[in-house]
Amino acid sequence: MKDKPMWIVIADGGRGRVLKANNAGRGIAPALDHELVADTRPGREINADRPGRTKDRMAQGRHAYEPPTDPRENEQIEFARQIARLLDDERKQGSYGRLAIIAPPKMLGLLREAMTGEVRDLVSAEIAKDLTKLPLHELEKRLPELL
Repeated sequence: MKDKPMWIVIADGGRGRVLKANNAGRGIAPALDHELVADTRPGREINADRPGRTKDRMAQGRHAYEPPTDPRENEQIEFARQIARLLDDERKQGSYGRLAIIAPPKMLGLLREAMTGEVRDLVSAEIAKDLTKLPLHELEKRLPELL
């Protein structure tokens, strides 16, 4: 596994990047040719239809049905699953040997839940911060202990 590069996943609820640490700790570079992007529309646009109506047996009148979960939260869960699937596919191809995850606490938890056991075993570092908006040169300055 030492000859395989370390991948660094930086994600929040709507955006993510996968970087690769170059050999001998000499910086980082994009591991993929694209960024990962989730559906970031407001919840009112995700569920644009009017909610259904329901009638309680014990109450009088009808009221709008409220979904049990927030549509934005569902989108974040699906985005974490998308990242986890990508990481598992790339693991099967042998693209990386170790993995570092950098995400806000909520997204970090969603990623942990979505990852397979094999991918989780390759995680060598987790940082609970939102660093998605930092450029590469700034990330290199902030993450020397990973590299």
